[in-house]
Amino acid sequence: MLKLHYDKSKIEAGCDEAGRGCLSGPVVAAAVILPKKFKNELLNDSKKLTEKQRDLLRPIIEKEAIAWAVGVVSPLEIDEINILNASFLAMHRAVDQLKKHPNLLLIDGNRFNKYKEIDHVCIIKGDAKFMPIAAASVLAKTYRDDIMKQYHEEFPVYDWHKNKGYPTRAHREGIRNHGTTDYHRMTFRLLPEQLSLDL
Repeated sequence: MLKLHYDKSKIEAGCDEAGRGCLSGPVVAAAVILPKKFKNELLNDSKKLTEKQRDLLRPIIEKEAIAWAVGVVSPLEIDEINILNASFLAMHRAVDQLKKHPNLLLIDGNRFNKYKEIDHVCIIKGDAKFMPIAAASVLAKTYRDDIMKQYHEEFPVYDWHKNKGYPTRAHREGIRNHGTTDYHRMTFRLLPEQLSLDL
């Protein structure tokens, strides 16, 4: 059973990201402030939901949340600052856009770069424990999936509409046979034998 609050006295924004382990595409984060009496039986960690369930939840979260926003960090930026810092930056960009000012950030995971003067708490597997983080995980995942589906229209050889940029066999075969795109993260190990290949 997911909890709605970490600290009832605070305005809490749940933060989560999607796409850290991908070989291509941006890392996308969301920040969500839910109402004090928010209820939803379906809401859970986005990884435990089907694509259909996530797509069902997204408009509910967007409609019922007090505030929500999405932040995106490009593959080029990921290569420049590394994926961990890019994940934090995506969360910062999401919080930047919130229409209501939170005074506590609930962060999924065990590390975070402090955002301005707002307190934060890192919660391992937070998306399976707290509703605001679970809601953020659903928005981050669905927005990122939509981006990867758009990229697939441009470069269908990588199967991005299915693998969303993760290192599947089809994705790696696409890289092996067709090379890379501007959407690929060049600092990642794109192919298992990359060290001996001249990419």
